[in-house]
Amino acid sequence: MSLSIAPGSSAAAIGLSGMRAAQLKLDSHAHNVANVQTPDFKRQVTTQTARPDSGGVDAQIGRETGVSAPFDRLAEDLVGQRLSLYSFAANLRTVQTEDRMLGALLDMKA
Repeated sequence: MSLSIAPGSSAAAIGLSGMRAAQLKLDSHAHNVANVQTPDFKRQVTTQTARPDSGGVDAQIGRETGVSAPFDRLAEDLVGQRLSLYSFAANLRTVQTEDRMLGALLDMKA
């Protein structure tokens, strides 16, 4: 799954792409925690790529290529869940800020 936004995007669109990427990362970490005891389990990994031309972000889920013991990366996934929540909240604030700014602009023009 790939997430991207169009060139010339607003701050809200950039924040939204960040929120989608954070949600994808959260889903991936949750999947890893839930399946850590599954036989022959391969961890999911999420990669994010900045889009300098549009200001957005692309995110993709893949499978870990190396072999590791099931519990070796459990702490990383637990911390990753928390970081994903913080990232989502920060991007949400971007969307909210643009909304407030547009509202103030419309109030001034009215």
